[in-house]
Amino acid sequence: MEFERTDHNEPFHPERDRDFELELRQAMERKPAPPSLKRRILQAQAARKTQKLHVQTVWWQRLAASVLILGVIAGGYSWRQVEERRKGEEAKQQLMTALRITNRALNDMNRRLTVRNRDER
Repeated sequence: MEFERTDHNEPFHPERDRDFELELRQAMERKPAPPSLKRRILQAQAARKTQKLHVQTVWWQRLAASVLILGVIAGGYSWRQVEERRKGEEAKQQLMTALRITNRALNDMNRRLTVRNRDER
């Protein structure tokens, strides 16, 4: 098989061109695959599959951790609101008790003043 030269800048060297053709034939010659080629290909494929599975697992773990963190934050926020509501209700009860006591004291004082004013007349 003869190849046409496209490089016209260099002078023609028949010996060098024959060597090139020989190298080209040898490179194009069909050779049997090495016995370990199939094993290496399958190992590389298994390694890629394992790596892909590992990456997917890591992403799922990160997603689960994010959901867990969001749940903890939401739970903490909810607990805080419940706690503030409970404290507000407790303060309201204390205020109502104080107002009842004050109301009774004022009623008692008004009753005494009324009795005293009647006695003075």
